[in-house]
Amino acid sequence: MKDSITVLQEWIDKHERIVFFGGAGVSTESGIPDFRSVDGLYHQQYAYPPEIILSHSFFVAQPDVFFDFYRDKMLALDAKPNAAHLKLAEMEAAGKLTAVVTQNIDGLHQAAGSKTVYELHGSVHRNTCLKCGKKFDARYMLETTGIPCCDACGGKIKPDVVLYEEGLDQETVDGAVRAISSADMMIVGGTSLVVYPAAGLLRYFRGDRLVLINKGATGMDSSADLLISEPIGEVFGKIRV
Repeated sequence: MKDSITVLQEWIDKHERIVFFGGAGVSTESGIPDFRSVDGLYHQQYAYPPEIILSHSFFVAQPDVFFDFYRDKMLALDAKPNAAHLKLAEMEAAGKLTAVVTQNIDGLHQAAGSKTVYELHGSVHRNTCLKCGKKFDARYMLETTGIPCCDACGGKIKPDVVLYEEGLDQETVDGAVRAISSADMMIVGGTSLVVYPAAGLLRYFRGDRLVLINKGATGMDSSADLLISEPIGEVFGKIRV
């Protein structure tokens, strides 16, 4: 039997409307911690559980604590794209990949050169004053202390990140659904597929091949045409475009 990388390579060569759906595991090889692995944020000790801190109600009630955590754990501005990000951008430039659908908020896909990226959970690189609407970049947020305030009107700034208790941006969801539903091959990587509604978007896939690349088991393993349980950067580093 051919090894999994050889099979993946053959399928990529044959398909021209590939969509990649990724989660936190895509960025761990860039030094950004995920949430649910042994070393993930959910297994670290804080005064409040991370899923509570990263909720809309907590942001409203205790913004000072929220932003202390946010700056410390969510703003990894020195992280660089890894082999997975770079290969996906190369696949798009070669006309093989039509879109990246990501649950990540780090902007590394764009930093690698990807153009069509649907960020389901927003981005740390977009921040908006809740009072006047002025926009700020991630560096501004990192270099503030306490509750970041607008330098124009003094209003509180909110990251364009989808918090718990908040809904996904409908325009982003619609774009992701269009891409997934028209894909002839889908590669899912670095996600345990337990975060909904994002993970539910995979039901729109009607293409030929579904590939899952993840170090741990997912709820869709039985539906995959190919399972690869290796670090995603290492896998994509072996792919030719």
